Amino acid sequence: MTPRGIADDIALCLVFFTRLPLPMLDFGPRTLGSAIWAAPIAGLAVGLAGGLVYVITTGLGVPFMIAGALALCATMLVSGCLHEDGLSDVADGFGGGKTRERKLEIMRDSRIGAYGASALLMSMLLRWSAIVSLVEPSLVFWSLLAAHTASRALLPAFMNIMPPARTDGLASGAGNVEARSAMTALAIGAVVMFVGLGISATIVAAACLALVFFAFRFLCKRQIGGQTGDTLGALQQLGEITVLIVAATILA
Repeated sequence: MTPRGIADDIALCLVFFTRLPLPMLDFGPRTLGSAIWAAPIAGLAVGLAGGLVYVITTGLGVPFMIAGALALCATMLVSGCLHEDGLSDVADGFGGGKTRERKLEIMRDSRIGAYGASALLMSMLLRWSAIVSLVEPSLVFWSLLAAHTASRALLPAFMNIMPPARTDGLASGAGNVEARSAMTALAIGAVVMFVGLGISATIVAAACLALVFFAFRFLCKRQIGGQTGDTLGALQQLGEITVLIVAATILA
């Protein structure tokens, strides 16, 4: 891949996965599926925003519990709550639908139900609790970078091994994801976790992420027979929560 191609892929993922004010770009024939290896780099940008907010606010004397909430808000603002939306849709669909078709129909409904609201509440509570448990600004900074990068590193692999559940929508429209792209994304996530968390926490986090990945794959296959854009969002949330909990448990 040429340097221009790498830059285009990173830019495409930043445009798709964040709400950063980027200029209008022409990506030509590039598809999200071909550029998805750069998803963890977009996650790095999201984690950086949250980490900087925590470091700056605690440096100004803001109590760490409030700083943790502000850091979480920053990550949600920068990502446009894209993955939170997927988590709530999956919770509503898997929890409220009786058949595969009904589950997919509910997941497309923009309204949020009790399952979706509960899933969002638990996601935010778990992430905030993990952030404030770390307390130390440097630990929070690196843990957020690791969590947001590693969680998005799972997405290409999930798209590679799981067929789309629909013939339309994000998953099918993104195009094929090659194994090389999946491995590249996983490598980026592993490197950032190692730098941010150290070897011991990285090994534990990687093992936990693998368990989450395959358990969620089994659930999606059983519930809807494949993956959708919403399931990718839910997987990101599960991965982010997992890494933050491991960091809080081992490093705090």
